[in-house]
Amino acid sequence: MSQILAPIDGKPVAAPSGLAGRFDNPLKQVSGFMAQPAFKRALPMILMVGLIAAAALAWMLVQTPPQRVLFTQLTDADKGAVSEALSAAQIDNAFDQSGALTVAEDDYHRARMLLASQDLPKAAPGGYAILDDLPMGVSRAVEGERLRQARETELARSIEEIDSVADARVHLAMPESSVFVRDRASPSASVIVRLEAGRALSEAQVRSIVNLTASSVPGMKPDAVTIVDQMGALLSRPEEGGGIGEAGDARIEIQRRIEDKYRAQLTTLLTPLVGPDNFSAEVQAEVDLDESQATRETYDKEGVIRAEQGQWSGASGQQAPGGIPGALSNTAPAPSTLTDPAAQAAAAAGVDPNAAAPAAPPVAGAALPKASEEFARAYDLGKEISVTRQAPGGIKRLSVAVLLRDPEGGKPRSAAEIKQINDLVKAAVGFSAERNDQVTVISRQFSASAIDGEGPSWYEADWVPMVARNGTALVIALLVLLLGVRPLLKMVGKNRDEPGSPQRAALAGPDGSHSSATEQTTPGQAPVSIDRLAQARGYDERVGLVRGFTRDNPARAALAVRDMIKADAS
Repeated sequence: MSQILAPIDGKPVAAPSGLAGRFDNPLKQVSGFMAQPAFKRALPMILMVGLIAAAALAWMLVQTPPQRVLFTQLTDADKGAVSEALSAAQIDNAFDQSGALTVAEDDYHRARMLLASQDLPKAAPGGYAILDDLPMGVSRAVEGERLRQARETELARSIEEIDSVADARVHLAMPESSVFVRDRASPSASVIVRLEAGRALSEAQVRSIVNLTASSVPGMKPDAVTIVDQMGALLSRPEEGGGIGEAGDARIEIQRRIEDKYRAQLTTLLTPLVGPDNFSAEVQAEVDLDESQATRETYDKEGVIRAEQGQWSGASGQQAPGGIPGALSNTAPAPSTLTDPAAQAAAAAGVDPNAAAPAAPPVAGAALPKASEEFARAYDLGKEISVTRQAPGGIKRLSVAVLLRDPEGGKPRSAAEIKQINDLVKAAVGFSAERNDQVTVISRQFSASAIDGEGPSWYEADWVPMVARNGTALVIALLVLLLGVRPLLKMVGKNRDEPGSPQRAALAGPDGSHSSATEQTTPGQAPVSIDRLAQARGYDERVGLVRGFTRDNPARAALAVRDMIKADAS
């Protein structure tokens, strides 16, 4: 029977019937191939090899260590050099879809040290090492750009030292310096940071980056620094109102330090008394954060003499003549300055020189008494300047709350014991009734959930990864035994029990009989006939049927053999 195919030149072409029948039903062909005895005998081995390969693949997937990114952006030359260096050191490495070089978590630090010792990668010299590659004779503009690039690289490396920052880039805008003050422009900086997954920068860390960048460039102010993360969010916010935000943060920091100080004192006091996990203490301090300054000036009412200027004259009278007669003695003497020793002594002793004193007899050569005086005196009043400056940090009011845990399975704490602890807490924090301080101490049972939640989760323990790995290996071994070895043993036993199998033929005796009871003809089994022999699937099955026929009908078999001998003889 032939099949009509597509016509060629208007004439139909018939295909051979054998080709059409071969590809008529592919599933039937596959099922027939799988039904062959040779495939059945090899099927257990195929299943065994497949299961072993699957188990090996699963074990390799379980044993693969977690990967960590070593470098994200490398040139092609550096990729080859770095990969070759790591492979030479027997460190497994690979490149992910983004081109980043990854190594195992356990080999990360060893790989970094190995590459650093070999100066890899070389395509991106870091920091001020860029200045070492400057050729001779470059222009001043090129030197300035290289210096700016070196500063940017060093700042980026310093910012990357922060825990939450994966990498950073810094752009500096540094205008040319001018001799004219009105033309001078302040430098500015832009910083973009890529944070670790699930991490965020706090306000203190942002201010640290701003101050670090501003203090690294001469003339740069903190307000001129802008910080942006990888999502485009602005992290730095310029302070408004003349730095009120920084002052507010400083005041909050002072209050936090005071509260932490008192809390540490309570922890030191109560830990040896009730145990480390048997109490909870909280302190709320109302701190005077106002800064005050006072200046005071005081004067002495009596005052002191600052300057004195004047003159005085003695009483009129004739001086007794004396000396050697002659021309010189008749000449009037030169004017002299008269001093009163008594007045000087009285002034030194604090006695008023103008006070009346007892008259003394005139002495020859003594000074004459004063007849008149004129003095101009200037007095300074006493002056005292006192400057008092009260720094913030004084405590206005203090509130302390202490929660004690009742003993497990014991009596609750008595009122006397709680009062003693209350007195200890007051002494530790410096309780003052004038400030209206408040101290409260109570004893209660702690919540079970709060007690259980103090420790780490069970899946964070060190033994969990080891148990998971060993459990996975055990499950894979059980799957191999249940899905591979067990069906294989069943199939081998089934093949041995099938008629015509090599194992069954090996059990046959010299007369063709089998010792196995399973091959005996059962009462309900159909007898072997010519039609049944024709319907046999393979040679082994036909041989088995002939052996069964000979065993069941020995007389007919003998006659058949005799007829075959006679036919061969004739």
